[in-house]
Amino acid sequence: MKIIKIISFIDIFLIFLLNHFITSTIFTGAFLSFIIWLGIYAFRVYDPDYLKEYNEQLIRTFAGIIIGFIGILVFYPIFESVLNRWFFIYNAFILIIVIPVLHKIEFSILMKNIPQKKYLVIGKKEELKDILKEIEEKSQGKLKFAEFLNPTPALLTQKINQYDALLVADQELEKHVEAEINELKEKFEIEYLPNLVEHTLKRIPIKVALKFKEYYEIAFQNTKESPAKRILDFFVSIIGLIIFSPFMLITAIAILIEDGRPVVFKQLRVGKNNKHFTLIKFRSMKKQKKDKAKFADQEQDRILKIGRIIRPLRIDESLQFINILKGDMSIVGPRPEQIPFARQFEKEIAFYSQRHHVKPGLTGWAQIMYKYASNTEEIKKKLSYDLWYVKNRNILLDLKIILQTIEAVFWKRGAK
Repeated sequence: MKIIKIISFIDIFLIFLLNHFITSTIFTGAFLSFIIWLGIYAFRVYDPDYLKEYNEQLIRTFAGIIIGFIGILVFYPIFESVLNRWFFIYNAFILIIVIPVLHKIEFSILMKNIPQKKYLVIGKKEELKDILKEIEEKSQGKLKFAEFLNPTPALLTQKINQYDALLVADQELEKHVEAEINELKEKFEIEYLPNLVEHTLKRIPIKVALKFKEYYEIAFQNTKESPAKRILDFFVSIIGLIIFSPFMLITAIAILIEDGRPVVFKQLRVGKNNKHFTLIKFRSMKKQKKDKAKFADQEQDRILKIGRIIRPLRIDESLQFINILKGDMSIVGPRPEQIPFARQFEKEIAFYSQRHHVKPGLTGWAQIMYKYASNTEEIKKKLSYDLWYVKNRNILLDLKIILQTIEAVFWKRGAK
């Protein structure tokens, strides 16, 4: 959204002006400002769902600034001369007061200047109303689906001039007026449901994937992972092991004291191209032989005392940096599933197997966007985010997910 880019740019400029005043140097001020802004960005301050709520802005800005300060302290030996208490006091006091208020004003003004777009929809209302309602809400009411049509050439020609755009939401119905739509493309805005859904919701609902099955099958077949992703995985996993090593040592000792050996839990999971690999993590549950695979929320009574600490903070998953170095996993991707569950979901849920076109991840788009899923409907919803990631992934998106995983851990989203 252009609104987000505008608000983000204003913030960067504001933070830079403040820190240039404090430090009196361009490079130092710019570098420290960027770290503070990354902390704010990590807490999804620029998410449209939160921009309109002052309380959300206040809490997320405060948390983001604290994370930014922690990041700055890593560079303390380099910037010791400017990093005194006043640097932190000025930044915290001014930004926490200014940014939430500024965002609310900016968002209100900018949204008022965006005209509402009314769509004529080729499709059946009863099949699409839930998805289109979600799009309307996500767009703050700026996208409106006013009329649904089972079209004939004459009816489409009669109706089209009453609306701002045409949405093709059913390929079978589109065939009845294909020639007319091709003619309209030169002078009228034509959108297709997959593009609108992906752009607005940042996920691919299974219902939409089935309606445009051929398009999505081709799109998923063309998925490739770039060499740059492997380089990112290597460096981030090395840094992760270094940062988490003290916590890993404490965790291992705590598990030994509370429940003995083994400290490490190993389990076969489904990886890229449906190949199996051994996932490792710190054991967070009491020892017990399982007769069948279970979701984590079905075994709450087995969680160790140390497990109740390390699971929400994802410290139990930190050993998977080793899986990443070995090449079984990536930093970002769909979470690896247990084999019995993966085989069950492949039979029950269309397009589930498409998530295996890429390496599973330590974190992922679905992890930062949705809660822990433990039933079929929730798994379908979570899968819709995984599918969007598989189709649209790139290095910048991976970096965004890595950064915003901090917020997901802070708010305990996606963990049990």
